[in-house]
Amino acid sequence: MSSTKVLYVALIVVCFILTVSCKFSTLDHIKPKASDKEQARAVSGLLRRLLGNRSTEFIVSVNRSLSNDSLDVCELRSAKNNKIVATGSTGVALASGIYNYLKYFCNCHVSWSGNQLEVPSPLPQLTGVLRINTPHRFRYYQNVCTVSYSFVWWDWPRWEKEIDWMALNGINLPLAFTGQEALWQEVYRALGLNESELEEFFSGPAFLAWNRMANMDKFGGPLPQSWHVNQLYLQFKILERMRAFGMIPVLPAFSGNVPKGILRLYPKANVTRLGPWAHFNCSFSCSYILDPRDPLFLQIGTLYLSEVVKQFGTDHIYNTDTFNEMTPPSSDPTYLSAVSHSVFASMTAVDPNAIWLMQGWLFFSNQTFWKPPQIQALLHGVPLGRMIVLDLFAEADPVFTYTESFYGQPFIWCMLNNFGGNNGFFGTVESINSGPFKALHFPNSTLVGIGMTPEGIEQNPVIYELMSELAWRKEPVNLAKWVSLYAVRRYGGMNDNLTAAWKLLFTSVYNCTIPGYVNHNHSPLVRRPSFRMRTDLWYEPADLFEAWKLFMEAAPSFMSKETFQYDLVDVTRQVLQVLTSSFYQDIADAFANKKMPELLTAGGVLVYDLLPELNRLLSSNQNFLLGTWLERAQSKALNEREAQLYDMNARNQVTLWGPSGEILDYANKQWGGLIEDYYAQRWGLFVQTLVECLDRGLPYKQDTFNQAVFQVEQGFIYNGRKYPTKPQGDTYEIAHRIFLKYYPQAMKRLQQMEENSSISPIP
Repeated sequence: MSSTKVLYVALIVVCFILTVSCKFSTLDHIKPKASDKEQARAVSGLLRRLLGNRSTEFIVSVNRSLSNDSLDVCELRSAKNNKIVATGSTGVALASGIYNYLKYFCNCHVSWSGNQLEVPSPLPQLTGVLRINTPHRFRYYQNVCTVSYSFVWWDWPRWEKEIDWMALNGINLPLAFTGQEALWQEVYRALGLNESELEEFFSGPAFLAWNRMANMDKFGGPLPQSWHVNQLYLQFKILERMRAFGMIPVLPAFSGNVPKGILRLYPKANVTRLGPWAHFNCSFSCSYILDPRDPLFLQIGTLYLSEVVKQFGTDHIYNTDTFNEMTPPSSDPTYLSAVSHSVFASMTAVDPNAIWLMQGWLFFSNQTFWKPPQIQALLHGVPLGRMIVLDLFAEADPVFTYTESFYGQPFIWCMLNNFGGNNGFFGTVESINSGPFKALHFPNSTLVGIGMTPEGIEQNPVIYELMSELAWRKEPVNLAKWVSLYAVRRYGGMNDNLTAAWKLLFTSVYNCTIPGYVNHNHSPLVRRPSFRMRTDLWYEPADLFEAWKLFMEAAPSFMSKETFQYDLVDVTRQVLQVLTSSFYQDIADAFANKKMPELLTAGGVLVYDLLPELNRLLSSNQNFLLGTWLERAQSKALNEREAQLYDMNARNQVTLWGPSGEILDYANKQWGGLIEDYYAQRWGLFVQTLVECLDRGLPYKQDTFNQAVFQVEQGFIYNGRKYPTKPQGDTYEIAHRIFLKYYPQAMKRLQQMEENSSISPIP
């Protein structure tokens, strides 16, 4: 071996040794700002909101010396008068420990879709000390897209509920991106940009996530001044509460995305205009990116981060993402290293203790560009230990496995699970049950935490409860046992049917094992009709239908539980989603074989019965209402003009996603009102078009249909209709009627599929 190669190998070894020894020490300054007493008070407030008068049965305290290695721990024991004494190393550890007790000793449950809090009286006794701890320094939460897909219209009561949920589920590293445009406005005004230049830069509220990532601008705007004021007010309250629990809020930093007006002020600045993003043209994309090596980058970056720290304080961790879903102008490792070095320099110029938190999504989404030399160069432009990489989609395609643990930089193993905030059952339970432990024991692992990074929330609550609980486990759980206990606490009692139903769901629809599977919910139900639609499933529909039957049999005894009501709607919705694919195939077959009666039958049942029934079902539960989404959007407005702007943003995001359907149906939702006035209208037009083509002997032309259906889609965005914000109808009656009609059909279709698959081909 040459002396050069020997030196190279030696350097690699030294790097790994330094990494292992310093990966935690470089993060030693990352700790809660609130005092122990403040954190204990925050948990007391949470318990009052959660349990009312029963909260006094918990004696809580925070004692940071309980942990001697920065890893959270909580200890609980029984005391006199049937009280529970709980002590945590942080407020988050304390809240999470109490929730563990509520789950496993009291059969209680807290979720986005309802709570089950029938706490036994007196509280169950503990024998000795119950000690709950975590091997993970950080438990991260959020995707940069979540702020647009889910949080965008939230008020403080909804945020308060979410931060409580975070604390109960052990989250100590949440993204805190609200209100940042107000600070950008001040920075750019100070630099000399005028109002029209700012109005052309910021996108509307529902699309700010992609404006921040330099994917798009302007569309859905301009942002009213009242928006900035409202969001700033929210951010102050969000940060105060997060910090009170001992969380470490992650604040935004500068990535190089600048308004076009910068070129007027600095015509010699090294600014590159990117190409179009997604299917947008340059009217709303082709962002302007300031080269991080340009001195102006440091000027703007430090101006902005100084304002962030001044207004929001700091916990020393900042997020920004370079080249998100964009190809860098050069693959030269020297360039890429210089870029990340400059971005980090703009942070340390303001905060010498800065840690850069970066999404690793770019390495997954553009694997053609990001080869090992490019990845390593970008990561090593920052000193080892001063960057934390989010392995964003690790449950499907972990990047740490082929980058030697991100070449020495600390990383967090994340579960993404959901794209666009879609409804629809989905999970990879085997992968998430084993993945974090594989990462922990990976050779020379630099793992410092695990996280949840869904693009949208308020769906599949079981997956997020499992994932958050794994952060406090030493080994994978027994999935069958775990989900059985989940069913008990979700509904407040044991039921054999529900236990069996959840076991079926966990081994089928919630256990996708197809490598790299990306679930954008491609069901024909929520896609613009065509003859090129996907109907493949990663699970056996027979398991879903059997689970549905078990839910229906249990329903009379559990309809008083809001958690059960939600799940009954959700499982029935999933069944009708699958059946829509079956009717679509019948429609396609009938048209291909020129069978008008079959076309009229399949199309008629879908358009005039199944979809209306689905709409009625969804409208019966408060968690599936279009009206709630629109009402929240309009509640942010100070006048009619703002109300119309926010209404357009809210409607467009979940449908066209762009003025001309650039990212059509990506953020699809199955909501009461949306089924009736959007999806059913499209399907009605599709069936009508096919009938006319068959009747006249004409070929079906997709382009012609697209032009016609676009008028329907655009018409929905501007129809001005008010939708109910309160549930309507009896959920059980509707679900039972649907079951009586469609369960026999579902079984018949399964039998036909089995018969067809068993027929041997004729030689």
